[in-house]
Amino acid sequence: MKYYCLGIKGTGMSTLAQILYDLGAKVSGYDDAKDYKFTQKGLEERNIKIYYDHDHHLDKDTIVTYSVALQEDHSELQRVKKMGLKIKKYNEIVGDLTKQFNTISVSGTHGKTTTSSIIKHILYNTVGCNYFIGAGDGYAKKENEIFVLESDEFNKHFLTYYPKYSVITNIEKEHMECYKDLNDIILTFKEFASHTTEAIVACGDNENIRKIHSKTPIIYYGFNQNNEYIIKNNKVNQEGVNFDLYQKGQFVENFSVPLYGNHMILDTTAAIIICIKYGIEISKIKELLLTFQNAKRRFAEEKIGKSIIIDDYAHHPTEIKVVLESIKEKYPEKRLVAIFKPNTYSRTKDFKEEFIESLKIADKVYLTEIDCNREQQTDYPGINSSIIIDQIENAEIISEETINKLENEKKSVICFMGCASVDHLIEKYKNLLK
Repeated sequence: MKYYCLGIKGTGMSTLAQILYDLGAKVSGYDDAKDYKFTQKGLEERNIKIYYDHDHHLDKDTIVTYSVALQEDHSELQRVKKMGLKIKKYNEIVGDLTKQFNTISVSGTHGKTTTSSIIKHILYNTVGCNYFIGAGDGYAKKENEIFVLESDEFNKHFLTYYPKYSVITNIEKEHMECYKDLNDIILTFKEFASHTTEAIVACGDNENIRKIHSKTPIIYYGFNQNNEYIIKNNKVNQEGVNFDLYQKGQFVENFSVPLYGNHMILDTTAAIIICIKYGIEISKIKELLLTFQNAKRRFAEEKIGKSIIIDDYAHHPTEIKVVLESIKEKYPEKRLVAIFKPNTYSRTKDFKEEFIESLKIADKVYLTEIDCNREQQTDYPGINSSIIIDQIENAEIISEETINKLENEKKSVICFMGCASVDHLIEKYKNLLK
């Protein structure tokens, strides 16, 4: 099989390309962005060719798939259509993979990447597994039976997936450009859950998850007493979080993981339950949690002098809130500066008030202008970063050219957030520190 992936540097597309290559396919791709992105690492390790022009040859039996970030009138997409090449949707190809393996499908508005990464870390180092983590992290061997899959609800993509086990971390309003309302989101998750054959592991503290009724057994976990798995005695220290886990009133074990925040405890618990279902010994789970390193751009820390730089993928108000709260928890004596790069006009419009409240947790707030490649600003008149900035005291716009605004923050925690790349901003800040 031959695959040509348009937008191959995107987190999901990069991951898919790596897995298809590992399973024996010939893979190449195209991207508009010539600058280096962290998602290239796995592609370069496999010598997967990335094209930036519209003149290269493609064989007639090549299957083309493309990122949702590409507009239908994109020149390279139009070129392959004129060539008569077969085009297959990205999520349909992923769906085909779920049927080939014993799939664990990790879904939810937030926490998918961390939960998937913990499950992968434990299973990969015990029984072996393939994995598709939406942070440019993919790997597969034909011999592996288990496939850990981060499953995105954007455009209802995950409805093409058919897992043995699924995880639902939470359900909130998100991607409202794709859904009518919250009820539409809940019903979509319900349909996704119906594709699961063995069991659903779900956060019972989330009231929207509790509205899902499924013929497939649901195992609830959380801090509340009405769950099957209950988290108690959670504590935080410089090494991470520590907590006790109970099942139906019976003590399971005390666990530690080098992560911060209650949301990370919930993600870890979901992963523990899945691994128990696969017969992994509790002692081994406990041991491997201590060596876990989170996925790229998930609370990624770097210390330079007295400055602490945190790079996080947070782009929804709830994600921003828990990241900033976790920083406050870990570094209570430090000044916290939040730098957020909004990536869609629709999300900025839909969650304006929520963004304002979440960002107010920081001592100082900066926003870049909105960076969007799948929406046109002309469709959202009056929507820009200023509608958030204007409502937060001590907040302002920042860019690569004005990074010197951080000149007096060299002893602070600087948290860069957004699902669009913030690498250039971070590099500019590092140069400022030097």
